[in-house]
Amino acid sequence: MRLIRSEFLKIRTTNVWWLFMLGALALLALAFAINALQMHFGVLHPPPEAQQNQDPEQAVQLAALKAPAALTSFMVTSGQYFGLMFVLLIGIITVTNEFHHQTATTTFLATPHRTAVIMAKTVAAGIFGALLWLLTTAITIPATLIFLNAEGVKAAFSDSAVIRAILLNLVAYVLWALIGIGIGVLIRSQIGATVTAMVLYTVGTIAVAIIIQVLVNLLHWNWIEKFQWAFPSIASGLMVNGVDIPGQPHYWVGGLILLGWAAVTGLIGTLIMRTRDIS
Repeated sequence: MRLIRSEFLKIRTTNVWWLFMLGALALLALAFAINALQMHFGVLHPPPEAQQNQDPEQAVQLAALKAPAALTSFMVTSGQYFGLMFVLLIGIITVTNEFHHQTATTTFLATPHRTAVIMAKTVAAGIFGALLWLLTTAITIPATLIFLNAEGVKAAFSDSAVIRAILLNLVAYVLWALIGIGIGVLIRSQIGATVTAMVLYTVGTIAVAIIIQVLVNLLHWNWIEKFQWAFPSIASGLMVNGVDIPGQPHYWVGGLILLGWAAVTGLIGTLIMRTRDIS
């Protein structure tokens, strides 16, 4: 507990935590607005020409998204993409700050058990992620209620699928903190780790989707579409689906994939930190 309190002190006494909170809230508002427009014009009230050009698979997917549980889950987890990005960054900075400010030697001299230090950093970053989830969810719940009422749809917050999506969103926020810790250990340079993580998280997600779509269109490898769900940011979105969408894996597949990424990065990071020279 003393180690965890010290990690909280390191986070709380810098400007990072509240800058990340402000950034997450600003991007949450943007994400919710985009999702609301997407649901209004793409699902609930699509233009006639768009309905005529739909293929059977798209029509089935849109029908599934019109379910109150699916709509509620989609809107209440708005901002997950950007929120997880900030949790990832706080996990990275929690580790790389030690090397950036050259306090790692002091830390490990005071606490020779490096695994305990990494666990404390993981807990502190995970709690930060949980607090960010709590803040964003407290905003999206009333916003979702207002939006769905305006659309004439009854919000399904009491539905077990919606409750599950909200809780799994919390799990995603915590697991991404562990992934951030792992990246921070692998790449000790604060700038290097931050830039690498941002590129992989943002550009990598888009690149994976584009490459897979190109392969499907050119080579007709429809089976390769399943591999996109192995990318952690895409798996995070899958696990908060309120209902199963035709053509997509079950929500628990996304949960297992994200858990696997967190376990692998956390284990590798801990093993490296235990054996790597600090000076």
